[in-house]
Amino acid sequence: MSRQSVQACALVLSSCLLWLSPSAGEATEPERKSSSAVARPVEFDRDVQPILAKHCIRCHGSDRAESGLRLHHRASAMKGGDRGAVIEVRNSGKSPLIHRRASEDDDQRMPPKGEGERLSAEQIAVLRAWIDAGANWPDEAAGTLKQTEHWAFKKPLRPAVPAVQTTAWPRNDLDRFVLARLEAEGLRPSPEADRYTLVRRLSLDLIGIPPTPTEVQEFVRDARSDAYEQLIERLLASPHYGERWARMWLDLARYADSAGYGSDPLRMNIWPYRDWAIDAFNRGLPFDQFTIEQIAGDLLPNPTPDQILATAFHRNTMANYEGGTDDEEFRVAAVKDRANVTAQVWMGLTMGCAQCHSHKYDPISQREYYQFYAFFNQAEDSDKFPEEVPLASIIPPSRQRVRPELERRFAEVRRRMNDPDLQISQRQAQWKASLCDQLPKSIQRFLAACTGRRSRMQMALTSAVYRLVAPELKDLRQEWMQLSKELAATGSVETPILRELPSDQRRSTHVLQRGNFLIPGERVEPAVLSAFQPLAKDAPLNRLGLARWLVDRENPLTARVMVNRFWSQLFGRGIVETEEDFGAKGALPSHAELLDWLAVEYMARGWDTKELLRLIVTSATYRQSSRVPPELVAKDPRNRLLARAPRFRLEAEMVRDQALAISGLLSHKVGGPSVYPPQPDGLWRTAFDISRSWPTSTGGDRYRRGLYTFWRRTVPYPSMSTFDAPSRETCTLRRVRTNTPLQAFVTLNDPVYVEAAQALARRIVHEGGDVLVDRARFALQLCLCRPPGDDQVTVVLDLLNTELQHYATDAEAACKLTGNAPGAPPQLASAELAAWTVVANVLLNHDAVLTRN
Repeated sequence: MSRQSVQACALVLSSCLLWLSPSAGEATEPERKSSSAVARPVEFDRDVQPILAKHCIRCHGSDRAESGLRLHHRASAMKGGDRGAVIEVRNSGKSPLIHRRASEDDDQRMPPKGEGERLSAEQIAVLRAWIDAGANWPDEAAGTLKQTEHWAFKKPLRPAVPAVQTTAWPRNDLDRFVLARLEAEGLRPSPEADRYTLVRRLSLDLIGIPPTPTEVQEFVRDARSDAYEQLIERLLASPHYGERWARMWLDLARYADSAGYGSDPLRMNIWPYRDWAIDAFNRGLPFDQFTIEQIAGDLLPNPTPDQILATAFHRNTMANYEGGTDDEEFRVAAVKDRANVTAQVWMGLTMGCAQCHSHKYDPISQREYYQFYAFFNQAEDSDKFPEEVPLASIIPPSRQRVRPELERRFAEVRRRMNDPDLQISQRQAQWKASLCDQLPKSIQRFLAACTGRRSRMQMALTSAVYRLVAPELKDLRQEWMQLSKELAATGSVETPILRELPSDQRRSTHVLQRGNFLIPGERVEPAVLSAFQPLAKDAPLNRLGLARWLVDRENPLTARVMVNRFWSQLFGRGIVETEEDFGAKGALPSHAELLDWLAVEYMARGWDTKELLRLIVTSATYRQSSRVPPELVAKDPRNRLLARAPRFRLEAEMVRDQALAISGLLSHKVGGPSVYPPQPDGLWRTAFDISRSWPTSTGGDRYRRGLYTFWRRTVPYPSMSTFDAPSRETCTLRRVRTNTPLQAFVTLNDPVYVEAAQALARRIVHEGGDVLVDRARFALQLCLCRPPGDDQVTVVLDLLNTELQHYATDAEAACKLTGNAPGAPPQLASAELAAWTVVANVLLNHDAVLTRN
């Protein structure tokens, strides 16, 4: 055995045998400091139990007892293990439970490497405070440490609003929960942000694009006492509100314009679901109804076409049409995906592992998993090409409504194109003559000889051909082609939806041994998870019954999960940081009472999402400055206590949308088929599908918002992937932000951002005045949404002068940088425009531009 192997064995052995060493001494100075971080009374079920469940029960529970220690039961925990007691009540400094958790020696610190996540200083402080306070283990939890007693599995009750000392600061009850915690920690909230910051923050948070200069000035100068509230109302009423929040939802819905897996065939008919989500947010569809329509809209009494279309949420599952695959295998995979996604999106439960075995951390048995799965197992479904086995589908209502008007406009344009016109006839003759002149003499003589014998049909055909190229009909032709595309889309778009099988074709559902569809076991019927409230007595055993169960006021998770998700979008991090996991392995809430208060408020206010957002953004907590004093960094580096507003980089789509908006290129069109902005050539030429190409969009479609970009799962749009956008092959509950040099390469060099810089340069020159310093100020104010400082203007002018000198001596480079700018005025000197293009490119990469603060 090698020396390294011996050392590894010794490490494992010492980790197991020394766990209960009685040599645990008094607390070290760092440990004493960590215990001071807990300023509020520790509650077992809220604070201690989740730590034990997540970090200890795996090795010291009912199934496994390393060193004879079991921590799942009060009596066993107090008894200790093979080496004696691990908890000395009211003396954490002499409790091995603390000593081994806080040890700086990797050989002694628990849990051992590879056996689980190490405890944070804050978690150790919680355990220390609990032991020092008497290690209280309440009667209801005095027996076995059950998974069902987890804090998140208990129905949220409206907590009492805490009293605070600084009574003038709170603007609503939300603030009192935050302030009470800050005061307990000896902290004060930050001052309110200035109006320039607030208008930009609100615009990005509520509609996903920055305010225009006019909108900034209107808000800054608005002297009304409710100016802030009026701004919120305007943003909530904007059609772009739905686009911003549907973007968040599309990650959860794993929305994509392709089917996934190896060949990843395109789905040209799924985009109406995306538009349904946008519209649902815009019209303020209550979240409980939003839930029911997506899971079971087809099962509602007399469902509307929109409610049926909503069920395409679960048609976003991947499908594998490759030859040689087993259709039933991938149908089962799709049904599992629907069950897993439903549990995670609405309840924050990682249920997927229970398809192979009972969940090791949360109260979900394998049998219960397949009972839950059974709700989704009765939909008309297959994994074959839709052309072979038609799936349930619907022509979206929006397409049905617009078709008559499209047909009328199409007929009118066609009439105008075919209207007899003498001038066209004259130019047509000139065109024919010019064509004939280019033909060989023998062909010219033949055509001249046959002129009198041409039929009326041949003459009409000649006229029709000319009208396809006639310069005077160019605008009509473009309108005709656009209407043709829209009519084709109207007739062919049939979006797949969920629909139940007829009663005589219903499937039987079985527990699948080890998750294998080829090894069916016990037969099961649909049922909800037993750890939570039962189905209502009159609830049907189908998707509709399940959907109503999810949004039942007795369900402990759905409201908590959703308010946490919205909070995360506004504060950069959830009250429960693990948005995807509210189970025993998830993070503890930073403000448990606030989370419950928000969840109860959300339900009490009719699941009104706009009302929830209004409540949060009108709070003093949201309106704080994001400036970070050094003492605050030292005490709360991750801003978990909310003593300031957060700063975080904009999400992928918002980075793109903002650049286009600032430059003036952004198309504000809402809805419609997915578009194809520029991307590197050849990305779609895969081994399985070399025939596909990326048909780069032109005109306004080139500059649509990011959520309209065609989303192919195996080849997602690269610039947005670089900014952490997912492939959507699976449901994404939380985007984790990264910072890499590749992101700067994208925003400096990607064609979309270069075109934005070119357009911004033209805007600076046209709208910024004739004096360079005025243009510099205008450019900075346009990008930052605030008046710039003199030092910032100086930096911009220095860069401009450097670039002017360069491009004045390199006309070719200047033309190359500005030549592709659509609509560039020919009278503008190329060197000056090129220099401003460089400045614009740098400004769009400014940290303050890419950051929400």
